[in-house]
Amino acid sequence: MITGEMKNKVDSIWDTIWTGGITSPITVLEQITYLMFMKLLDDNQLKAEANANVLGVPLKNKVFQEGICVISENPRVETDYKNLRWNVFHNFEPGEMLSNIQMYVFPFIKTIGEGKDTAFSRYMKDTVFLIPTAKVLAKVVDGIDAMDMNNKDIMGDVYEYLLGKIAAAGENGQFRTPRHIINMIVELMQPTLADRILDPAMGSAGFLLSSASYVSEHQKKELMKSDNMKYYKSGMFSGFDTDQSMLRIGAMNMMLHGVEDPNIKYQDSLSGDNTEREAYTLIMANPPFTGSVFQEEINKDLLALCKTRKTELLFMALFTKMLKVGGRCASIVPDGVLFGSSTAHKSLRKELVDNQQLRAVISMPSGVFKPYAGVSTAVLIFTKTNSGGTEDVWFYDMKADGFSLDDKRSEIKENDIPDIIERFRNLDKEKNRERTEKSFFVPADEIRKNDYDLSINKYKKTEYVAVEYPPTEEILDEIEKLNKEIEKETAELRKLLGK
Repeated sequence: MITGEMKNKVDSIWDTIWTGGITSPITVLEQITYLMFMKLLDDNQLKAEANANVLGVPLKNKVFQEGICVISENPRVETDYKNLRWNVFHNFEPGEMLSNIQMYVFPFIKTIGEGKDTAFSRYMKDTVFLIPTAKVLAKVVDGIDAMDMNNKDIMGDVYEYLLGKIAAAGENGQFRTPRHIINMIVELMQPTLADRILDPAMGSAGFLLSSASYVSEHQKKELMKSDNMKYYKSGMFSGFDTDQSMLRIGAMNMMLHGVEDPNIKYQDSLSGDNTEREAYTLIMANPPFTGSVFQEEINKDLLALCKTRKTELLFMALFTKMLKVGGRCASIVPDGVLFGSSTAHKSLRKELVDNQQLRAVISMPSGVFKPYAGVSTAVLIFTKTNSGGTEDVWFYDMKADGFSLDDKRSEIKENDIPDIIERFRNLDKEKNRERTEKSFFVPADEIRKNDYDLSINKYKKTEYVAVEYPPTEEILDEIEKLNKEIEKETAELRKLLGK
């Protein structure tokens, strides 16, 4: 999520490219992300070089080497590696900078990965650099230089914001999950190197990025082992989407965060083409809410669990199929999933409560996804058992997430997220919580008796406080006294006016 000054900078870059003659919104989006990627690649290496200098060790696995870089052999095209780096070429004269990017930098970034068939190489293969003039490029480069590039998924944030500008965000249920909500879910699930992680509706790979950061922070020693690092870079993370631009940005994002070959691919996760079953230990997702699909294309085993075309229900059914037994899932769902009365809604909830182990329902306020959508949502957390195991379900009524719940989403002090994480990690202390509090347990049998309703308001108790009013005579005496004072003041005012 970007706000304020950053929005103005992005708007200015957009206007510059648009005015320069590129009028296709998607093309504008892509050109901005390519240039941001060029800068982030160099920024990452500059930080790594600084750290290596402090430690007095050589830097390994550098994107930008020393000496001459051969861009292509036939015809032979070569340049000094330093000319490929943003911190060098952004100082070139505009004409020289444009030709440098066209001839050397852009072809170079498409070759990253040394010819390996990685997600990055697949989704960069057909890209084209289309900034038309040196003047436009110079302005855009200056604009990107002025942006704060320190947040972990700046390209995803910018992409989502620009989608919103062209009124595409929110169509078919697609809108960006706020980073602090993604981070909350990752903190709740605590991924490790023992996990194989999937987001089957990945967008710009926010959940995968946050998981990668969590693992690299909490398992530094384990990542020093070559086998673990190899698994981290290739094998641990998977993501599917049907938006090629999102897949490209997701691959770029993972590359920037040290995951060189994630299993990122173009796929309709709900279709019969997706044959992966019982393959993952952890799924975290925010699947499309309002979309629907052609029934004949939906995988038959999903329809067997809940016969519907509603994507939010089908994705939840999919998670129960794609997880290994013992695997965990945390998914954002619209509130309708919790209490919808259709047969499909009830079948899904029954599956989670009776056949799997439903662990938690975290109700979120309706403003969490503003300005893109005002829908009320919740986080469902369950473990796949295929044999039941739901005893008590933990409910939490989130009232604040650290931001105002209007379209501005300004930062505020009120924030339940730290409390949610702390309590979820210590559920044994929650047993005696009253239902008048923010969090409490509800027995599975009570949920069954309530037709598998999972809405927190079904179980939360409201504490009424008695209010004592003064006797009626006292109130009447007070009203009479006030009337006399009004008459007195009115009379004095009339005297002043000479009436």
